[in-house]
Amino acid sequence: MKRVVIAGAGKIGVTIADLLSATGDYDVTLADRTSSAMAGVDAARVRCEEVDVRDSARLDALLQGSFAVVSALPFDLTGEIASAAKRTEVHYLDLTEDVATTRRAKQLAADARTAFIPQCGLAPGFISIAAFDLAGRFDILHDVRMRVGALPKYASNALSYNLTWSTEGLINEYCEPCEAIVDGKRRETAPLEGLEEFLLDGVRYEAFNTSGGLGTLCETLQGKVRNLNYRSIRYPGHAALMKALLHDLRLRERRDLFKDIMEYAIPATMQDVVIVFVTATGVRGGRFIQETYANKIYSREINGVMRSAIQATTAAGVCGVLDLLAEGKLPDRGFVRQEDVSLPVFLANRFGRLYAQD
Repeated sequence: MKRVVIAGAGKIGVTIADLLSATGDYDVTLADRTSSAMAGVDAARVRCEEVDVRDSARLDALLQGSFAVVSALPFDLTGEIASAAKRTEVHYLDLTEDVATTRRAKQLAADARTAFIPQCGLAPGFISIAAFDLAGRFDILHDVRMRVGALPKYASNALSYNLTWSTEGLINEYCEPCEAIVDGKRRETAPLEGLEEFLLDGVRYEAFNTSGGLGTLCETLQGKVRNLNYRSIRYPGHAALMKALLHDLRLRERRDLFKDIMEYAIPATMQDVVIVFVTATGVRGGRFIQETYANKIYSREINGVMRSAIQATTAAGVCGVLDLLAEGKLPDRGFVRQEDVSLPVFLANRFGRLYAQD
């Protein structure tokens, strides 16, 4: 049985702990700075530890002797976990969408004796696994477009949105520069720009630039693709309202205040849907063709507990990658990219099969 520490007892961290502990293959410790965050956790299956990750001595003691640590913390705390993993020689995985945090993990991995695998959730995460698999099916690759959304099934406010995951992470995606490849050149693009609309299963959506969703694909596919971009999916009208709030009302400069407003005024929901929509075009066998991965994943009961779609997909992403690492199907040292994970192998995994298309 491999010992794994989950840092952060939010919605996603608790779900990861539940999925891993239910297998019987992992000895799971869930750590958070407040014991109240872990109040509903099954203590018979998951050990709970009250730890402030900024206390490096306490954090190192917690990680010592573990197989891996998974950071399910806000992006601004994830670097503390990565540094501790390096000091204690523990495998490191995270869910961050923050580009700077991933760069830090890559630096730490340069001479590490263990694996550093950031961006293991949905987007970044599975979306890169799926996109890289599609990209590899062409003799000449032209365009790769990655679209992901976590949306309420029943939109009932002006934003047509409910909080389904980290509010800090959401705001970060809406504010930080985005990466893309445009006409063969790697570029930074502005968040909330690049607005487009499309229909899927008869429902109209919009999509626009957000930060972090590409993971490391810009670096991996540079020189091999003409256009590569990532955009978040929302219901129509969302981007315009967010631009008004963040830019016209200047809440981009007061992110803590914006977080408070969002969490006060926008309800959370368990009735959500995750949309994953990836298209790749190029030439194969002399013909210009398109390959697509499209999936809608809804909230569901897992191990007797109702989980939102974003909880299920994000937790399944990192649990699947951890499982493959434990099985020796991924490199066990250095920096490991999501595109190093084989899509067929991931979909065959007990956690990864959540993403299998019907």
